[in-house]
Amino acid sequence: MLRVITLNLNGLRSAATKGFYDWLAAQDADIVCLQEIKAQEADLSPAMLNPAGWHAYFHCAEKKGYSGVAIYARRQPDAVLSGIGVAEFDAEGRYIQADFDLPQGPLSVVSLYLPSGSSSEERQQAKFRFMLEFAPRMAALHASGREVIICADWNIAQREIDLKNWKSNQKNSGFLPEERAWLSTQLDAGWVDAYRRLHPDATDACYTWWSNRGQAWAKNVGWRLDYQLATPGIAAQAYSAAVFKDQRFSDHAPLTIDYLF
Repeated sequence: MLRVITLNLNGLRSAATKGFYDWLAAQDADIVCLQEIKAQEADLSPAMLNPAGWHAYFHCAEKKGYSGVAIYARRQPDAVLSGIGVAEFDAEGRYIQADFDLPQGPLSVVSLYLPSGSSSEERQQAKFRFMLEFAPRMAALHASGREVIICADWNIAQREIDLKNWKSNQKNSGFLPEERAWLSTQLDAGWVDAYRRLHPDATDACYTWWSNRGQAWAKNVGWRLDYQLATPGIAAQAYSAAVFKDQRFSDHAPLTIDYLF
């Protein structure tokens, strides 16, 4: 069995003060993909850099307190790759990939943080540029002959059932037609949304992000922004998927998926 967790922490240090590491120790996870760690390695405590029982890898943003991704793995990867080869986005710390050569076959797990376009039109255009640049990487991963799981805060709700108020958000970043079409194109190209494979019709239970405005969390006015997209072979082995909401570490919730791999 392979248990993979993905979570946007909205600050690793902040999440640590909210019990994230105590929770993680009880999860029996094999690989944990983190986004928006908002720290550079020099800012992190030894317990965050080298948590007991884990191999830890980071791709931090050059800008302090911004973006950044990480992977915690029980097994030491055979290779680790950071960045997508585009200077604009690699400086923001948005991609890290761990490769494992396992007896059951080669596996790659990616922690990815897509840009958000909600703060300005300039950032929305950056998001579109990232999507354009990242599509060939997704195609190459799919054609690599390896099983691949891309764990990400995609900052896109693909379908109407992926957010509470879809009608009023059709012109807002995260639910724009161009964004949804881009994600649909990836699925049409062979990537499988592992959560949706197991829960094709889930609505309220599927949300992974809630705005800090108003009473979004209390009223469960959420969005599904965090997905594990997988190659067909390992996606077919996904047998359990759940969003954890009993404790809050950030404005996102952890998505845990178990694979028979």
